[in-house]
Amino acid sequence: MIELRSDTFTLPTPTMLEAMVSAPLGDDVYGEDPTVRRLEERAAELTGMPAACLMPSGTMANLASLMAHAPRGSKVLVGDESDIYLYEAAGASVCGGVQYEPVPNQPDGTFAWDDLAAGFPEDPEDPQFALPSLICLENTQNRCGGKVLSLDYLRSVRTFADERGVALHLDGARLFNAAVALGVPAAEITAHVDSVQFCLSKGLGAPIGSMLAGGTEFLRSARRVRKMLGGGMRQAGVIAAAGIEALDTHQRLAEDHAHARRLAEGLATVDGVAVDPSEVQTNIVLFRLTHSAWTWQAFCAAAAEQDLYVAEFGRSRLRAVTHRGVTAADIDRAVDVIAGILRSTP
Repeated sequence: MIELRSDTFTLPTPTMLEAMVSAPLGDDVYGEDPTVRRLEERAAELTGMPAACLMPSGTMANLASLMAHAPRGSKVLVGDESDIYLYEAAGASVCGGVQYEPVPNQPDGTFAWDDLAAGFPEDPEDPQFALPSLICLENTQNRCGGKVLSLDYLRSVRTFADERGVALHLDGARLFNAAVALGVPAAEITAHVDSVQFCLSKGLGAPIGSMLAGGTEFLRSARRVRKMLGGGMRQAGVIAAAGIEALDTHQRLAEDHAHARRLAEGLATVDGVAVDPSEVQTNIVLFRLTHSAWTWQAFCAAAAEQDLYVAEFGRSRLRAVTHRGVTAADIDRAVDVIAGILRSTP
């Protein structure tokens, strides 16, 4: 089976499983799990933040961050193509009384400055308007095809946020993909934000969990939100042990990026597929079918019959995501399977 629907389909390595079995444990709600504490210290170190907290998921990490940063009745500016806005069930509105204001994402995942500025009322003293308290960025930007935000852009958004007195949160679900693509430590990316979440269970390959990192007082508030949301875990070292191993091996993400480029270049030779290999920066490949006989539904079903799995991704796009469980041979076979399908009749 060739699984390209998401990097969330990664399985723990034998080394991770061994670490999970042998991890020293304690009660993390009491702050007494030594393996969780090691993971949190490592995450804080890698992001250059004072503190970090293990969360069950990236969705909870983002939600806890928004609720810790944003007072009830304020609004957060989020990309209209962002995971926070589209895929996290409006949690900050439901749980935190916070309004989302979508800002158009440019094709490279950035915001146009005029669009971002439009989220701030001309007269902040006018009580009719909810005031922004937070700007959220996403890096890499999933629905823009795994695009990486440049350090110059992050620096500029930091200046913009400081001038307006709002905080800056980074949904870095694939933060380490961005760092590997830029060739810099993750801390050079997160130096420009107040808080960051990153997933252990995507390309990093751990089975469960995300990390939220930021200032000490911010993390104190976020931990309270985590508990309220039901995210307080007990002997969570069994999760943390796999996360430590994942962080220690994160440089291998370069292999996933190479496989994604190999896939895009292969698909570019297939009649009936539209893809631009030059747009592939990390481990996500977006492509379209141009063969009029094939709908995406029929195509995905035909691919699954040959043990190849890709995902529909909106606006007639398909998404393929490379990860630890996909080899170069799998990539070549995927291209052959897709070419064969499109040469046939639905």
